[in-house]
Amino acid sequence: MSSENGPGTHDFETVSSRTVYSGAILALRLDQVRMPGGKVAEREVIEHHGAVAVAAVDEDGQLVLINQYRHPIGRRLLELPAGLLDKQGEDPLTAAKRELAEETGLAAREWSVLVDVALSPGFTDEALRIYFATDLYETDRPTPELEEADLSIIRMPVDKAVRAALAGEIVNATAVAGVLALSTARGNGIALRPADAPWPGMPTAFLDRKAAQQ
Repeated sequence: MSSENGPGTHDFETVSSRTVYSGAILALRLDQVRMPGGKVAEREVIEHHGAVAVAAVDEDGQLVLINQYRHPIGRRLLELPAGLLDKQGEDPLTAAKRELAEETGLAAREWSVLVDVALSPGFTDEALRIYFATDLYETDRPTPELEEADLSIIRMPVDKAVRAALAGEIVNATAVAGVLALSTARGNGIALRPADAPWPGMPTAFLDRKAAQQ
């Protein structure tokens, strides 16, 4: 049934689905999915907010990073300024500008899309868009709360950030993707997408779930 037209043509139909947990930032769903050959297999799916991050480079060519505590792994990580898309209908670029201001007290005049990343598609729909921001200037920063009250801001040359990623000193997936994508784009003269480029992979299932529960 599924392999008549060869590999890469099967329609992975979701036969049934049930939610076993729905929390503040994620939900766990169990889907029954029809596989090639007709077998039905269970797949655990975590619905998660989408996210945005910013690779902001100042006039001296230094990348703006934050050093933030992450409780699940119990230590601080060097990261790009980033945040969740947790408001229904919010424009990702608007969210990126907000997160840059909230975490660093900076704004930018020039924006473009650096790279889109599906973070772990084997079990979650979580995805993020990383923006490239330049022509930075200071702006109002809201009083930080919770983990953000402890974060520090670090600036380093892009080349040094690349070396830090390859040395295992920057391990946050978003930061690694952003740093390497930025270095590659600059080194090869690759034009970036405009800041309002379409994002077909932006996850919406968890926000849609929350909206339906209200």
